[in-house]
Amino acid sequence: MVRETYSEQETFELGKEIGESAQSGDVFTLEGDLGVGKTIFTKGLAYGLGVCEDVVSPTFTIVQEYEDGRLPFYHFDVYRIGDVEEMDEIGYEDYIHGEGVCLIEWANLIEEILPETRIRIVIEKDLEKGFDYRKISINKLEG
Repeated sequence: MVRETYSEQETFELGKEIGESAQSGDVFTLEGDLGVGKTIFTKGLAYGLGVCEDVVSPTFTIVQEYEDGRLPFYHFDVYRIGDVEEMDEIGYEDYIHGEGVCLIEWANLIEEILPETRIRIVIEKDLEKGFDYRKISINKLEG
């Protein structure tokens, strides 16, 4: 599925829509260049899960946990990860195979340890269509 958004609010709303329908055990992988709106999308997804806290990118902690929504939400940012062994150190497998919802930014950097069954989201800009235009591709991958 491909969706197009033309503002931060529309990108947030798409994330919210996906969060509202997310189920226990869902793993979302999120890819896109710096500044494409990954954090805005993530904030929307968290809101759709009922997370009331302000969602920030966990760049230096790798994972941020939010327990106040209808399901636990685990937000990973692996941009600064040195190697995939660091993921073992934080208990990555427990999160991925747990009862919560996981969203992994920069997932392409840890491709070799991603679960085969996941929802892959790619956000792209196209400046010819406007500064705030985003093409958001959403594909369910099944192992």
